[in-house]
Amino acid sequence: MLKVGLIGCGFMGGMHAACYEALASLGVKVTAVADVRPNFAQKLAGEGAAIYETGMELIANADVDVVDICLPTHLHTAHAVAAMRAGKHVFIEKPICIKEEEMELLLATEKQTGAKVQVGQVIRQWTEYMWLKETVDSGVYGKVLHGQFRRLSSLPTWAWEGWLHQVENSGGVAIDMHIHDVDFVRYILGNPDTVKAHAYRDDAGVIQQINALFGYGSNVSISVEAGWNYPADFPFTADFRVKFEKATAVLANGVLTVYPNEGGAITPELAEEFAGDNDIGGNVSSLGGYYNELKYFVEGLQGKNDLSVATMAEAIQSVKLVKKEVEAAGGLIAK
Repeated sequence: MLKVGLIGCGFMGGMHAACYEALASLGVKVTAVADVRPNFAQKLAGEGAAIYETGMELIANADVDVVDICLPTHLHTAHAVAAMRAGKHVFIEKPICIKEEEMELLLATEKQTGAKVQVGQVIRQWTEYMWLKETVDSGVYGKVLHGQFRRLSSLPTWAWEGWLHQVENSGGVAIDMHIHDVDFVRYILGNPDTVKAHAYRDDAGVIQQINALFGYGSNVSISVEAGWNYPADFPFTADFRVKFEKATAVLANGVLTVYPNEGGAITPELAEEFAGDNDIGGNVSSLGGYYNELKYFVEGLQGKNDLSVATMAEAIQSVKLVKKEVEAAGGLIAK
């Protein structure tokens, strides 16, 4: 039995707990949870998991093989380092961290301890985006000529003590939300040759929307947009449009369509997502990539894959690229 200690029992912790429950047949179980809010911890602990008030207490005392960190970003490094040094394998939610010194410490600790680590860059394992990665790699439609990726939402007001809006702790929309698409663009095309960026800011000078343009060579451009200051009833939007030499692929309103140059439209067959009941609302299939990434993580710990899809080193490079954008746009907070 692979025993998991889950630190952070909010919305994302609930998502992870539901996924581990759905993955029980693989021999994995949440056996310990930690949250400073007793009611949140009790809800995820159910009747079987040990409860700790803090993540550090869990790491020091719980009988677990894995520590899954679903904490605010500024708390990731300390907990991940402590877990690795305690001989645990680690799953860290995205973004992995913000500060350069934290990046160096995480990489050094991973190397020193030999811990197996995966970062929650979940878009790499979201079905429609997995199809796009496979399509780019196969070359079936030729080379990528242009692309646009968007991620938009209403203002996230649900975070514990408003930490998402504390730029020094979250990195704001650029590092917290924009990181998804920036990381995925890196995943399919590598680091860009050129980076340009512009941002819209609130009255305090904090970035609320960011638009970046990545250049690859002399004739390939990718635009990446993110914003989280839309009205409360504005629907969450995550889509892409990628023009290849022989076709254009579009994800819009949750539907993936390919338009070949010769005409017509194709709806690609995608892998069926897992479906089942859970207690956080909806169907487990609504967890989409979260289920996929945690299944991949568990199977990697069991030696069934090499855990190469969302490594710590890759996650760090993606944060560095977003920080380069932010610098080009004038900084997280306008001076």
